[in-house]
Amino acid sequence: MRRILSIALAVVLLAGVVIALLRGHGSSHRTTTVHGVIGSEKEAFFADPAVRKAFARDGLTVEVDSAGSRQIATSVDLSRYDFAFPSSAPAADRIQQQRHVTARYAPFASPMAIATFRPIADLLAGAGVAKRQGPVWTFDVSRYLGLVARHTRWDRLPHNTAYPVRRDVLVSTTDPRSSNSAAMYLAIASYVANGDAVVRGAAEERRVLPTLTGLFVDQGYTDNTTEGPFADYLSLGMGKAPLVCVYEAQFVDAAVRNLLKAGMVLMYPTPTVQSRHTLIPFDDGGDRVGRLLTSDPELQRLAALHGFRTADPARFAAVTADHHVPVRTDLIDVVDTPSYDTLEHLLAGVAKAYG
Repeated sequence: MRRILSIALAVVLLAGVVIALLRGHGSSHRTTTVHGVIGSEKEAFFADPAVRKAFARDGLTVEVDSAGSRQIATSVDLSRYDFAFPSSAPAADRIQQQRHVTARYAPFASPMAIATFRPIADLLAGAGVAKRQGPVWTFDVSRYLGLVARHTRWDRLPHNTAYPVRRDVLVSTTDPRSSNSAAMYLAIASYVANGDAVVRGAAEERRVLPTLTGLFVDQGYTDNTTEGPFADYLSLGMGKAPLVCVYEAQFVDAAVRNLLKAGMVLMYPTPTVQSRHTLIPFDDGGDRVGRLLTSDPELQRLAALHGFRTADPARFAAVTADHHVPVRTDLIDVVDTPSYDTLEHLLAGVAKAYG
């Protein structure tokens, strides 16, 4: 009996040691959950299982909500989050000022572009607005503004049999009151309308506002985030929106995921702007996310796979080559955005025109 008791006691002690070791092993691999608010165009990136796995290797579970980047900077309750990740430096500047934060990370960027269809590109080429340079299309913003100023309709373009629609020639955007992509489009148009110069001061703001308001108000209803119009572009074809202002990354990401259909074309506005996706951390957890996104090779590779341009151009070039996406490698016609205050004044002026 004593021997049986001794064996039983030894088994119990061994089980206790095993349980303790397992608990200790588990505690060393506990993850920290970090909450952030992001621009909607990064939803697919953060939802990617490979991205979640990369964060988990460093002990992080990253949960995100999405909103328009201007909403993030102006109306979202940021006290609920560990970081904010809008889609542009001006929105990030506003958040930093509000939250008195000095740290910031810009792990990747994406130029603004226009998603369209080959028949539309050919039609605009005939009107002198679009031009094909090798496999890449460009979109002359100055000539486009000329069409808008004359309220040119699609059915009035010469030799138009592809899209004879009784609507004004307009690029479809998001709502400039809430979305960063619309603000970036406004920055491009304001530069051209101001004689190819960044808008500075009240006099120049007043000069360009009439041009800018027509670009937005005449569209009618617009979505709050870029995911809406781009989803329509992918699913509804050119009937609803023949020209859609997007981030280049959205188009490349769609190509990687085999969502593009034959005849879908990406055009680069000349000039364009770079939208620098900028993360503002509010605590240590948010700071860890920013550092990993910027320095972790796997996360940088995955960012390129989702269409973003990272610090290493070779990553993006490899993705676009592998998936046969014609993109501009020489982004030389890139202009600066106005200062945050000037951009806000212009956006406020456009907002008033909505009534």
